[in-house]
Amino acid sequence: MTRTTLPMPLADLRETLFGDLPLATYGVGQTGAPWMHFAAAAKSLECGDPAAAIAALQSVLAMVGLESRHALQAWDALRQLGVKPAANVGKRVLGVVLDVPVETGLDTLAAYADGTARYLNHAGSAIVWEAPDDRLAAAIQNVVAEGQRIATAIGPWQGARPALPAGMTRLSMLTPSGLHFGQAPFDVLAREPMAAPLIGAGTQLMQALIGLASKS
Repeated sequence: MTRTTLPMPLADLRETLFGDLPLATYGVGQTGAPWMHFAAAAKSLECGDPAAAIAALQSVLAMVGLESRHALQAWDALRQLGVKPAANVGKRVLGVVLDVPVETGLDTLAAYADGTARYLNHAGSAIVWEAPDDRLAAAIQNVVAEGQRIATAIGPWQGARPALPAGMTRLSMLTPSGLHFGQAPFDVLAREPMAAPLIGAGTQLMQALIGLASKS
């Protein structure tokens, strides 16, 4: 568990949560797996060899214990290359991101199927949970499960992830088939039968993250 001031502007750090960063810039300067596979895919595309890029990205997905955000990045690039996930894979929620506007900015909570979580506070701090133990496992799984319930009922967004309109709360479900999301003012979503359980689960996870960070 780490709680720190943000290493980059809040808006930029938020962009890293969705698993849809440009392939050419993802992990630049990093070494080892899976970074070397992403770098190989980007190089192959630069050289006009999409087949090699697809193979490199599939090498990412074949890794044991792959982090959810890496899987989302690989699938985002594969979809752009025309490779679609199988039906039993495409709708699986690998991550959920909740954006909630507050008077002075935006609070963002992210929970992933691999048991990790992030909380970006509007005041300029972040809590990063890398699942060193199972203290938050149930709370994270509740968020992912509620996100799965919504994603199963709706279709994926077509195209690039849209900017978040001012004043809107957004619930984003991240899957191999792409982004699924809903948005509305917070009080509207909090009363909506499909969205309210996810907001409740997210609130519990956020409180748990803040509680652990305060103790550490």
